[in-house]
Amino acid sequence: MATLVQVENLRKEFGNVRALDGVSFRVDAGEWIAIMGPSGSGKTTLINILGGLDTPTAGQAIVDGTDVARLDEAGLTRFRAEKIGFIFQQFHLVPYLTAVENVMLAQYFHSTTDEKEAQQALERVGLGDRIEHLPSQLSGGEQQRVAVARALINHPKLILADEPTGNLDEANEEIVLSLLRELHAEGHTILMVTHAPPIGRLADRRIEFAHGRLVRPAAALKPELA
Repeated sequence: MATLVQVENLRKEFGNVRALDGVSFRVDAGEWIAIMGPSGSGKTTLINILGGLDTPTAGQAIVDGTDVARLDEAGLTRFRAEKIGFIFQQFHLVPYLTAVENVMLAQYFHSTTDEKEAQQALERVGLGDRIEHLPSQLSGGEQQRVAVARALINHPKLILADEPTGNLDEANEEIVLSLLRELHAEGHTILMVTHAPPIGRLADRRIEFAHGRLVRPAAALKPELA
């Protein structure tokens, strides 16, 4: 398989705090990687750099052949629109836009909008009857499914999921995880931050962080944990 993500000696410093300290690993296209470790260990910082939401202090983060740190603001906007699908713990939906408009917003940054395609994305995540609802009219699980539809609408190369089930009850957690399993089966590449070992075991491999360093470099899961 071709390498989709290549991280080489990545460092990120916030003042005197080193959030990432010489991190290196690779991810092949189609892999599902769980990024694990305690709070403050650098997991979200890594996701933000790979998604072009933050810049490294040193090292490289290359996604689909693009060195993200070398992009200007216009290039970053295009990169995020064309290559990255974000799923955040906090959903980040625009409160005054309907579900379908929130999905179409991602298309807008891709320079085109297609309401029918956005509706189909919502139907795929089981929200075909909620397309005109505002976020305040949706449950937490429904809001997260809108976020999944938004992440998929531009057919991204890489899905970055930061604690995607962290604010969900057990039933909605299973719905979102089922969607992620479907996406993985279809060949999507997923990097998912999670604190939960049972969720981490859904992935092909896991990377474990502590104090900004890898303590378990993206090794394959043991058969009994798969």
